[in-house]
Amino acid sequence: MSIRTSFDLVEVASFPPNFFLENFAIRSDGSLLVSVLSHKQLWYVPPYRGTRVEPSPLYTFDVMPMGIVEPEPDVFYVAVGHVGRARMCRFDLRGWSPGKPVTPHVVVELEKGVGMVNGSCLVGPRTILVADCFASKIWRIDLDASGMSATAREWLRHESMAHDPQGPMPDQPGVNGVRYAATTHYVYYTSTAQQLFMRVAVNPHTLDPAGEPELVARGMMGDDFCIDEEGEVAYVTTHRENTIDRISLTPENNAGPRNSVIGVPVVDLMIGPTAAAWGRNPAEHDRFVYITTDGGIKAPMPDGLRPAKVLRVAL
Repeated sequence: MSIRTSFDLVEVASFPPNFFLENFAIRSDGSLLVSVLSHKQLWYVPPYRGTRVEPSPLYTFDVMPMGIVEPEPDVFYVAVGHVGRARMCRFDLRGWSPGKPVTPHVVVELEKGVGMVNGSCLVGPRTILVADCFASKIWRIDLDASGMSATAREWLRHESMAHDPQGPMPDQPGVNGVRYAATTHYVYYTSTAQQLFMRVAVNPHTLDPAGEPELVARGMMGDDFCIDEEGEVAYVTTHRENTIDRISLTPENNAGPRNSVIGVPVVDLMIGPTAAAWGRNPAEHDRFVYITTDGGIKAPMPDGLRPAKVLRVAL
């Protein structure tokens, strides 16, 4: 295993123990919207300006919030659900300011064939892909012109996406994080239970799969990730292994040892990393990555849980 021993990791915000920070989106002003699975909430994290900030709750659901995407400026769609049912909720934050109430709008309900929704990404201006980590598939959601309604259908089902209801860590999800590389027209996804990092080509006109999934790398319990297309790498959070792994987007380049750039040895500030995204400030992009953690809820440290964190790291 390749190990990097020095890095610039800072704490942006802290949540109490037992806060399962699942996913997040970075707004244009640098603030974050964070889904908190354990509390069925969406939280607001102010922009980081060099000192730690205080997060605040934005909305409470009746089910668990998961992936978040932003198809148009300051309009966000959050996949929410429980086992066997899900929906996509629209949050219009244009003109919103911290402290004001928000009311989401349900654009589509998913019922038949749903396992458990998880990560999501945009694959087109109005087309969202949502991982279903218990049904071995990815959903396609197409928004109408208004963004207030949508249709949903299965986009791709594959054996590499299967979860493991038993195993050493029960209920390990299958397909988990999904990201689209728009330049090369590939959708990449993690499969946590099978320790796979996969990709599938996309038809840029229909936005449907253009072939069978292929293996990119294996050997890490990947969760979410961010992509550097220019650098041809992905940075993958291994939620239950407490690392950030650097993976080449070219499969044949991953034959060597696993490259954990953070987490070997374990970094106490980063226990249970769940999601990653590049900073949106031009000075941050392709250099600073934001990371959320759960403090060890799914894989506790021997001495117990840590506070959940939002972190920023220079990569």
